[in-house]
Amino acid sequence: MTEATEPKALREEIPVYGNASLLRHAGRINLATAVAALADAAIFIAATAERVHLGPAHILSFVLATALNYQLNVRIAVTTAGRARDLRLYGHLIVVSLLALFLRGGVLALLTNNWGWPPSVAIFLAIGVALGVTLPGYAFCLASPSAWRLGAGAPWRVLALGIVIYVFVLRLVYLGLAELSPEETYYWNYSRHLDIGYLDHPPMIAWLIRLSTSILGTSQFSVRIGALFCAAATAFFTYRLTRNLFDASSALTATVLSQVLPFFFAAGIVMTPDALLGAAWTGALYFGERAVVAGRARAWWGVGLCMGIGLLSKYSIGLLALAAVWYMFLDQQSRRWLRDWRPYAAALMALAIFSPVIVWNAHNEWMSFAFQTSRRLSGESHFALYKLILAALVILTPTGCLAVAAALFEWRQGAHAHDDVADARRKWRFMQVAVAVPLAVFAAVSLRHDVKFDWTAEVWLAAVPAMAFAMTPSGAELPGALAAKIRSAWTPTLLVLLVVYAAGLHFLALGLPGIAYGRQMQLVPVGWHELGRQVNKIAQEVKSATGTEPLIVGMDRYAIASEVAFYATDDPATAPETSGAHLFEWTGLMYARWVPVELQAGRTLLLVTWKPEDLTDRCVESRAERFGPVNVGVLMRDGTVIRRYYYRVAYGYRSSPPCA
Repeated sequence: MTEATEPKALREEIPVYGNASLLRHAGRINLATAVAALADAAIFIAATAERVHLGPAHILSFVLATALNYQLNVRIAVTTAGRARDLRLYGHLIVVSLLALFLRGGVLALLTNNWGWPPSVAIFLAIGVALGVTLPGYAFCLASPSAWRLGAGAPWRVLALGIVIYVFVLRLVYLGLAELSPEETYYWNYSRHLDIGYLDHPPMIAWLIRLSTSILGTSQFSVRIGALFCAAATAFFTYRLTRNLFDASSALTATVLSQVLPFFFAAGIVMTPDALLGAAWTGALYFGERAVVAGRARAWWGVGLCMGIGLLSKYSIGLLALAAVWYMFLDQQSRRWLRDWRPYAAALMALAIFSPVIVWNAHNEWMSFAFQTSRRLSGESHFALYKLILAALVILTPTGCLAVAAALFEWRQGAHAHDDVADARRKWRFMQVAVAVPLAVFAAVSLRHDVKFDWTAEVWLAAVPAMAFAMTPSGAELPGALAAKIRSAWTPTLLVLLVVYAAGLHFLALGLPGIAYGRQMQLVPVGWHELGRQVNKIAQEVKSATGTEPLIVGMDRYAIASEVAFYATDDPATAPETSGAHLFEWTGLMYARWVPVELQAGRTLLLVTWKPEDLTDRCVESRAERFGPVNVGVLMRDGTVIRRYYYRVAYGYRSSPPCA
């Protein structure tokens, strides 16, 4: 078959590096690539020999080698393709180059910092990984420009699969590199105090971390690996749900959105209850659609299983049950399930899975249920609806928010050419109700009470299929000029997000030249490892002076105590005992149960805080026989100061009198 007779769709499926004439120059292209790669390695080795830090050294060598490769190789391909003045092409080439740079930085850090390879050896494998991104990436850039628009034309599937694979590899490489956030170390401490319930969350997060660390040993990687599996489950159920509602093209696009939209990307690399909840939520949506829309009776068992697992992860998934009931009332065909035994059996199944949490609460004054309900609704009333709106803009991006409005809530008859109108209406109503009912509850709460950023995150998972459908040729039938503008905005939005994620992870692992880490370690987890090492050294000095092991007390809710416990020693399994500020009648969350006040009488305490005034507080100074001086410590990384902390030794702790 000649090129003239070859089907156009087939030709579009295969991106070529320039055009067919370039194949005659393949040897010269390969030689140019090899020369640039060798120059890359030589510059890096020379820079590190001059004691340049790993991050700046590899960025310098990559930039110079990429410029050389462009002159010897890519420039010729661009000219041959007749696209020398195509600014969009150069933008795509830059994006691919940045993605390769930041991924290889992670590989380099993994090999040197975690695996102990010499940098001069590790750089060659890192260069190979970068070439694995740039060679096919540049080829795709030189293909038809339409290939960069998800759902448009034929080659876009290559782009979609490439994005999903890149995100998976990026997460996998950086899982063990970036320091754990305070939430992650707090949940790791959950797993050290294994139970069937906790004050502020159900126990599934603790169980999963305990499982992964028992198998792989305790490390940053093993704490987080569960999040990666949960992201894979979320992608699987999102694909299946969207394919059932629409078609395979929409399903693949939805998979990309479920992995790249900001909150969902973070949930796949940061180990929090939201990682587990996202997987359970999409599973419940998938089986719920099979049950109430497709009419499959056996799907109710999947609903019960996912709802039970979700309740063990975070209580908010219960709002999906409310949405399901509301849908069955609205949808005439689904009302029959209200008279069937299977939905009620599924509810009992979910409750049975959730029963350990009920038992724990029954034995602990229902404190967890109260913490998540009445305690959150108590206090001074104030308007916070704007926070839900801001959260949606961050979770979905502005493009995603507009897409939800245009695709989900502006549906009209005939929006789906492959189904009859009645069937299409039922599918869209399913998504609308699954979003609107939980969202309405949170919006009502926000009218008079404060809300948290992540409360509505999983709610938007039900909107992802509609957003994806609107990006495909079938979805182009959705009405309005706004929908067309949104479709064209998705590609730059997703590409910017990918670069931001990759750069952010590189920043946490190796830094970025000219950008300081900042003092908010709760938001940017850099410096915790150094804090743990320094505090443990101070604790050992106190032990040598007093003959007793001091109790390390973080004077905040949980961050300092949790992070120091994880990073104090090279082996977190030998972590020192830490506690929270509940010893001074401040908030300590689960530390109040793990380290009871009444059992600490007479102990020596090492108090650690970010604010020196915490150490001279009247209540604090009334709770010990005597105190040492207030001291200051400095946290540094790569020769740069991150922030200061303060510590003080308290001798002879007293649990009373209460602070007035």
